[in-house]
Amino acid sequence: MLKISFFTKVIYLLILVLSFSSCKKYKLKKQKKKWITNAFEDLRSNKYPRVKAISWWNENFDDSKLRIDGSKKSLKAYRKGVSNSIFVTCPVFDNQKLISPNGIYHSAYPDFGGTEDQVTSDRIAEFENLAEKDIVWAYFSNNWYNSIHFPSSEVSIIHNSGKVPFIRMMPRTDFDEGGPDENYTMQNILAGNFDSQLTQWAIDASNLNFPILVEFGTEVNGNWFPWNGEFNGGNETSYGDPNLADGPERFRDAYRHIIDICNANGADNITWFFHVDAYSSPETDWNIMENYYPGDNYIDWLGLSVYGPQEAGEEYQSFSEIMDDAYPSLANLSNKPIAILEFAITE
Repeated sequence: MLKISFFTKVIYLLILVLSFSSCKKYKLKKQKKKWITNAFEDLRSNKYPRVKAISWWNENFDDSKLRIDGSKKSLKAYRKGVSNSIFVTCPVFDNQKLISPNGIYHSAYPDFGGTEDQVTSDRIAEFENLAEKDIVWAYFSNNWYNSIHFPSSEVSIIHNSGKVPFIRMMPRTDFDEGGPDENYTMQNILAGNFDSQLTQWAIDASNLNFPILVEFGTEVNGNWFPWNGEFNGGNETSYGDPNLADGPERFRDAYRHIIDICNANGADNITWFFHVDAYSSPETDWNIMENYYPGDNYIDWLGLSVYGPQEAGEEYQSFSEIMDDAYPSLANLSNKPIAILEFAITE
């Protein structure tokens, strides 16, 4: 019988481990390429006819590897997918409101840093060079932290770059995930505690000579953010309508309150978006996306986040599998146009 030395066994084992690791990395890269290809095929096929805009979430924060240039294969897949003429780059406005295009708007969060607010024209140009396609809007966070200020500098940079500024109003005192946030509760907003700051925000927005896009409470049906209903009354019924869960109802009314302030101060140059995640967390009847909706009289576009695995080891879901779960509920909510405000997958 052939005897194999301990050293030889170690070498063989090391080769097997490296081979497995290499195959796994190759498989992940193929998955991202496949996911991107599937997404653009579905969008081109008109499988989801109400989708009138897409916006890639391009970042590597916390080693997420969501950027389109995570590998040559994923970059090639994105470039090929977005090159189709159905993806348009010229915004259309009617009375300063963004309206549906003859096609699908192509946009992005072009990696504005870990806090999502480090806006530069170079980052916009870098994404467009990578994608080999212009973007309609540049998406960034207006973090409230200790006070509420209109992001004039960031808006000017984006506008001067020839793009539409898209502001995410983020009521949080720090960047940590989850909640609650003791300062920016939905009840404190409803009580008028921030009306003076919000009024100045609205005045600054109205003083612009161009239209902007705005959302409040990104992915509200997810408890990774403090404005989720779990941290604002949950399933209690002591506020407002006794037949409605307090958490979602407070968010709905807080969003209406903010829009009312903006309208009262002449900020009619804002297109308002309602943004939910494809999957609610917690998965309870009261936390469904429909319960948070401010209504058609307030909202101009519906928005959705559609993510494949964001970390290695997460369960793989294709773009179409996620959309098939989320799209019907969003489409039944209103006949407003739908934007995929965030979509991405890890490398």
